Amino acid sequence: MKMRQLVPLAAALACATSATAFAQPAKAANADSALLQAAQQRKDAFVKDLATLVNIDTGTDDANGLAKVEAILAQRLKDLGASVEVVAAPPAAGKAVIGKLQGTGTQNIMLMIHYDTVFGVGEAAKRPFKITSNKATGPGVADAKGGALMILYALEIARERGFKDYKTLTVLFNPDEEKSSLGSRSLITKLSADQDYVLVYEPPEADVVTVATNGIAYVHLDVKGRASHAGSAPEAGRNAALELSNQIVQLKDLGDPAKGTTVNWTVVRSGERVNIIPEAASATADMRMADVAEVQRVQADADKIIQKKLIADTEVKVKVENRRPPFSRNADSDRLAAAADGIYKELGKSIKPVAMRYGTDAGFAYHPNGGKPVVLDGMGIVGDRLHSSDEWADLDSVVPRLYLTVRMMEVMGKSKGKLAD
Repeated sequence: MKMRQLVPLAAALACATSATAFAQPAKAANADSALLQAAQQRKDAFVKDLATLVNIDTGTDDANGLAKVEAILAQRLKDLGASVEVVAAPPAAGKAVIGKLQGTGTQNIMLMIHYDTVFGVGEAAKRPFKITSNKATGPGVADAKGGALMILYALEIARERGFKDYKTLTVLFNPDEEKSSLGSRSLITKLSADQDYVLVYEPPEADVVTVATNGIAYVHLDVKGRASHAGSAPEAGRNAALELSNQIVQLKDLGDPAKGTTVNWTVVRSGERVNIIPEAASATADMRMADVAEVQRVQADADKIIQKKLIADTEVKVKVENRRPPFSRNADSDRLAAAADGIYKELGKSIKPVAMRYGTDAGFAYHPNGGKPVVLDGMGIVGDRLHSSDEWADLDSVVPRLYLTVRMMEVMGKSKGKLAD
């Protein structure tokens, strides 16, 4: 999950109507005391297990560390009575863990999160799990090992309560979200297509849930020139670096603020020796979009712009690579967020729906043209400063978030079909 900025949604979104009856928790109801007590009783064990996971390096390319956590997650799912499948996800170094529970209801529900981090080997030893006041720190403590445990402990509580009001309850832990889920994206897309609801356990930074995220694309710019001696015959060369600079300046306004599209050039490469006119140069831009159609628009605009060159006899190519689709704002997710707020009100708290500018696996789970599933992100442990040495998780959020997940499953299980009906 990338560093983030949030955009609050209007409260009126939660009032959207649907032709389908959706079981809403009472707005001012008292908390389910048995559920609250079950969540409170598990907090210490949750924190202990969080320390165990955080103290294992699981960078996206760390096969050894990923395998250790994969084994822990798979065993925990088996202990909960799930059938478990561990699936290779090339080119990912780790494997996806899929657990399935069969119930007696009608709704298919999936809970998902990644277990890889952005940190390298040795980071856990350098700054192991630590608690200061109500905050826990350590690599991946919020993003997203806290989310993985939120799923497991919520399932444990639900099992204890005898919750079976679902057709199939699927859990997916994937190993490569931090590198665009290149190996697991097709698995996420396939599994989610059969679901009525998908909850994603990325960490929110406050009492919020996420009803929309941006998509991510890379814009690749390549220039081919001609090498020559920079001192004795520079005029015989065709400076690819100079042409690249020209093109970056021309392409700087590819974004569209009105559509929420940003294109920022972040990586530039050219030349290996000071005394040689570079024959090749390249750059890559980070693109974020709320509408997947922007990928084609940016490609078309860029193709036109690069026709204007500064250095004759150079070749310029541009390609937009769609890395992660957006989880687009939609009425069904807004209604699911309203249900989450109703549940939080049982605890005397409230939860807000937000749209985020980062991209997550919710984009692969959301099927805008298929009518389902209904997706809600930001269900994990509350935390912030993700991808930094200051990343933290709010341990005071463990109990209310466990309560939220169990009650959300109960509410979704009682719903009368998918919200889009």
